[in-house]
Amino acid sequence: MLASGPSPLSRTTNMTLPEKGTDWESLKREMEKRGANDVKWRDGKTAVYVFNAGPDVERVQKEAYALFQSENGLGPMAFPSLKRMEDEVVANGLALLHAPEGAAGNITSGGTDSITMAMKTARDFARAEKGVKGQVNIVLPYSAHPAFDKAAKVMEIEVRRVAVGADYLADVEAMAKAADDKTIMIAGSAPCFPYGLIDPIAKLGALAQARGLWLHVDACVGGYIAPFVRMNGGGIPPFDFEVAGVSSMSADLHKYGYCAKGASTVLFRSEALRAHMIFDSNDWPGGRMVTPTLAGTRPGGAIAAAWAVMNFLGVEGYRAKHAQVTDAREKIEAGVKALGFSVIGKPQLGLIAFTRNDIDCMAIWGKLFERGWFTSLTTEPKGLHLMLSPFHLQVADTYLADLAWAVDEVKAGTKGAAREARYS
Repeated sequence: MLASGPSPLSRTTNMTLPEKGTDWESLKREMEKRGANDVKWRDGKTAVYVFNAGPDVERVQKEAYALFQSENGLGPMAFPSLKRMEDEVVANGLALLHAPEGAAGNITSGGTDSITMAMKTARDFARAEKGVKGQVNIVLPYSAHPAFDKAAKVMEIEVRRVAVGADYLADVEAMAKAADDKTIMIAGSAPCFPYGLIDPIAKLGALAQARGLWLHVDACVGGYIAPFVRMNGGGIPPFDFEVAGVSSMSADLHKYGYCAKGASTVLFRSEALRAHMIFDSNDWPGGRMVTPTLAGTRPGGAIAAAWAVMNFLGVEGYRAKHAQVTDAREKIEAGVKALGFSVIGKPQLGLIAFTRNDIDCMAIWGKLFERGWFTSLTTEPKGLHLMLSPFHLQVADTYLADLAWAVDEVKAGTKGAAREARYS
């Protein structure tokens, strides 16, 4: 995944707060001017960062968010409407992901937040229920998201990444060898971001049960698309709470749930497990504070928009949107193969990565950038990467035509413009 480097505002920056305010119309024009060089995601040329489900969904996102933009999820007694909407959104997620009776969860700010809270919960469970002390670790496939590493740095947890198999899926046997009595969590992805492939969750679940390990499924990308692809006839393997060994899951509403940014879900097999996530403090002059997730203040707009979009689309709407996604992926998959690329693994959802050994994929990426495409890359193997939205079905032919052009340009020695990027 491409990400720009940090751009901190330093003391040398010539910027101060204005003495007098500026009228909104002038500010709006300035903001529109500043955004003029941003990627044109509404045109369908962005296949990372944004999930374009169409103007109808975008309108629901914005209007629902605005209705509750000042409300605060920190205060459920003050804003019982938000509490009710969060409960209903979480219940929807639990039902879609085959959670048993008594399962529980919360809305978080995003996938990293959800993964962090799942790791914190697993760590505290291991300490309280299993008596684990000292340095603890988690065991991951190499393809797992760096959010696990970020959370591990915060909590000083050792990360043991294990090479994936020849099929680019988690190597369960190797992960079993890497786990020990200080392992608080093993994890699999459904799907992983780099390749868009669903790890063998059933086998990981069997390992978790046999060894008494906490299994987390990172379904940040797939949690709100895979159930509907399955409903549409896709052969999605067991990946959620239907696998008995799964203790927790992360699933992002603001990805294939098509909700506004700032909304994910962290879900647990039982309320007893979720209880280890809750922060409860009374050791200060302000009275007792109880928060379910890392954040204190939680924007009401994100919760409200998630509730509104889910109810706006319903099962029928999600199935239709996701059929467009998988149709786009299948069309592009066939097209890139015809151009001489090899698709990495066997993608089933909305992500696809593809590569070839006889040409520099980074150079192709640069040429595509010149035609307005902002997409992602893989590094092992070096390849091109797309995270598709419903709108991409309309521009799939354009992408394939531009890809063919880019290949010809690179073969002719006309490399793409150099772009600084780092991977995250």
